Amino acid sequence: MFRFIARRLLETIPVLFIIITATFFMVRFVPGGPFDSEKATTPEIRANLEAYYGLNLPLHQQYFNYLKAIAQGDLGRSTKYASRTVNEIIADKLPTSLQLGGLSLLIALILGLTAGTLAAVKRNTKIDYTASSFAMVGICVPTFVLGPLLVLIFSIHLGWFSASGWYDWQDRVLPSLTLGIVYAAGIARLTRGGMLEVLNQDYIRTARAKGASEARVIFKHALRGGLLPVVSYLGPAIAGILTGSFVIETIFQIPGLGREFVNSAFNRDYTLVLGTVILYAVLIIALNLIVDVVQVWLNPKLKFE
Repeated sequence: MFRFIARRLLETIPVLFIIITATFFMVRFVPGGPFDSEKATTPEIRANLEAYYGLNLPLHQQYFNYLKAIAQGDLGRSTKYASRTVNEIIADKLPTSLQLGGLSLLIALILGLTAGTLAAVKRNTKIDYTASSFAMVGICVPTFVLGPLLVLIFSIHLGWFSASGWYDWQDRVLPSLTLGIVYAAGIARLTRGGMLEVLNQDYIRTARAKGASEARVIFKHALRGGLLPVVSYLGPAIAGILTGSFVIETIFQIPGLGREFVNSAFNRDYTLVLGTVILYAVLIIALNLIVDVVQVWLNPKLKFE
């Protein structure tokens, strides 16, 4: 396992290099700049700002200076918030985004695994049809439609939860549900399919013939094998939850890193855009590695190759 993890970590180096390089040059080639605004600045002030951030240097020199800074763990200074570094902004905003992602993933797993398992055990019954319909609706309705719909029902009409902010538990319910329901739908469909395949296996029939209770058959024997498709899905699902938080944080006015990333793109804040992209790339690569390890643990037939 150690060799597998070490090899995968080495493989991430060229991946991150390509991501950093592509993002660096894309943000530079976008029309406009960090100091373009409605309020005009004098050429002297603009020249001083560009010199302060190193934007007056040739592009290739800026690129190599940035790579050198990243190697030292320095993501640079924000061009929008001159008194703050990108490291400070990420440290301030990331915990909120991680809370949103963690709650959404928890909701997705609880709803998806429960609905998928019930649908498989109660195949071709009203429970199965209801769970499958729920999954289909969740897959078809995007977050930018589901979010305002939940706000309209549970915040404006019923007044149960807050429509924006991130201060107490009431603020967390609607955004977490919005993001979690979409991925719960996919998990439910995969759980149902995986469970139906496992429940038809010979060892399940043998366990039942030996007198094992239905609960023991499902939770001890069937669920472990039935979860394999779900575990494979969790890698891209978690990546989707991380990137999906951009939309949710904007809709619900959550002060997280996703919303800051959207604002940095509008503000042409080069360093903050780059720092956020690098962070999300590292998180996605690490989570995919964890998913691969869990897959081998759940299925002994697989090997660390």
